[in-house]
Amino acid sequence: CYGQVCACTCYPRRFGSQGKDDVDLEALVNDMNSSLESLYSTCSSQQTESTPLLHNGQTSASHHHHHHTQHNHPRQGQQSHVLGHASPEPPSSTSADAQQTGLRRSQPMHILAVRRLQEEEQQLRTSSLPAIPNPFPELCSPASSPVLSPGSLPPGEPSTGNYIVKIFSEDGMGKVVEIPADMTARDLCQLLVYKSHCVDDNTWALVEHHPLLGLERCLEDHELVVQVQASMNSDSRFLFRKNYAKYEFFRNPLTFFPEHMVAWCQETSRTIPPSQLLQNFLATSSCPEIQGYLYVKEVGRKSWKKVYMFLRRSGLYCSTKGTSKEPRHLQLLADLEDSNIFTVITGKKQHGAPTDYEFCIKPNKGRGELKELRILCAEDEQGRTCWMTAFRLFKYGIVLYQNYKIPQQRKTLLSHFSAPVRSVSENSLVAMDFSGRIGRVIDNPVEAQSAAMEEGHAWRVRHNLLFTVISVNNARNGLQRISTDVIHIAQLWFHGRITREESHRIIHQQGQVDGLFLLRVSQSNPKAFVLTLCHHQKIKHFQILPCEEDGQVFFSLDDGATKFTDLIQLVEFYQLNRGVLPCKLKHPCTVVAL
Repeated sequence: CYGQVCACTCYPRRFGSQGKDDVDLEALVNDMNSSLESLYSTCSSQQTESTPLLHNGQTSASHHHHHHTQHNHPRQGQQSHVLGHASPEPPSSTSADAQQTGLRRSQPMHILAVRRLQEEEQQLRTSSLPAIPNPFPELCSPASSPVLSPGSLPPGEPSTGNYIVKIFSEDGMGKVVEIPADMTARDLCQLLVYKSHCVDDNTWALVEHHPLLGLERCLEDHELVVQVQASMNSDSRFLFRKNYAKYEFFRNPLTFFPEHMVAWCQETSRTIPPSQLLQNFLATSSCPEIQGYLYVKEVGRKSWKKVYMFLRRSGLYCSTKGTSKEPRHLQLLADLEDSNIFTVITGKKQHGAPTDYEFCIKPNKGRGELKELRILCAEDEQGRTCWMTAFRLFKYGIVLYQNYKIPQQRKTLLSHFSAPVRSVSENSLVAMDFSGRIGRVIDNPVEAQSAAMEEGHAWRVRHNLLFTVISVNNARNGLQRISTDVIHIAQLWFHGRITREESHRIIHQQGQVDGLFLLRVSQSNPKAFVLTLCHHQKIKHFQILPCEEDGQVFFSLDDGATKFTDLIQLVEFYQLNRGVLPCKLKHPCTVVAL
């Protein structure tokens, strides 16, 4: 503080520091103001020229500096700080006259109360700002953070803050998470992987599920979860699930786009290289086209009509005259920009579809009614996959390729979602033999590998003896204790006693890529198991039968030609060798409980 302020305000501070007498600071300062004003009026009548006062009671910079230099005499080290507000000025004739009359003291100042000054500043600040009404009052509650309910926020509107989202797993259990408004589907999947302790292999997806309409689709990695939830109905929900086919078309495009459905291939009468095919779909300058027959459900009726369709960047068209491509014969059925494509999971039951390969185009701004949906049906699974994949490529283009490349680029970067890096001590581990009195280091790599295999086999033998299962059958036999091999129950690919139709549904949901598999208990033979495998978008079943040899039970997939002590050994073998299967086991069907 400056000299004038200190001379007036230090006294009440000393009084207040004693802690005994309560002194009203504002009343004391007001009394001092009145006394100083009377003194100032007396002195100003003797002056030839009064010192001007500012509106807040402070003097001008030059007079301020003059007062400090005469009375405070600051130290040399502090002089630059005190004199930083004004530069020295030569004394004027007015100050010289004042010195001759003997007025060498500083002029009194009018000091406003601190509390009054703060009130005036606050009033000035609030009055200068325009009143901004809350655009979404129904989203905010005074007791907690804003909670976003489905349908409360228009899609595409900018939003800030945190929102509550509920995610469900395949078993119907849900988990509530609080996410920021700008969180994408990929980030939310990585957050769920981190919280659920899953393997982060970049195949997890967030599914938009509509149970009443029988529709579902996987969100793209760049989509904002809050905006998607705002466009959903109250009965809709998010599912956390595996989807191996999300970017499989980048690895094997010819499987997803058969030549008879690509117009460019038909017009040029030649085979398309995979790289050229993807470039045509990703580049905005090219004009690829998907064509073929589709069944269309007529609006407001239960009947279906087979029509020749064309899918372009501008939308989905149907020909009113055979397979004609003339503009006067083309009719627009759906726009790609304001729509999303869904898989219909209740085709024949709800809509009476002619085949099982049904999909739907749903507008984003619709109310979720059946009359707003454009329901279509393909001849086979490959045709449905081609139409749906081309729809995604035409709508998002190069963004899908960037989403596909991001996980590969992140492999070199450390993230708090990724698995922990092995320490130096773990990297320096060596094989040891503790069978004797003292341990020794195994230098021979062949001996070390043999010891590792022997230890793994001993682990299986121990678990075969320790693990038991209790089977409850209240209707017939009551409680029975059965000793059996159950180490496969904890594996992700084992799904227990599910039906054949249920295994088909799980395979369909998780992508129908080559090598997608699961194991289940056989319905026809309770002692046997079934391997369900997907190959070329077709689902096949292989029975695993138990066989006994020298009093020990083995499992075989090829009538005893290749035997395994347990199902884990069987799966590990066919993950490395095709054997009698059409392809190797690559992707296990995984169901995780949140």
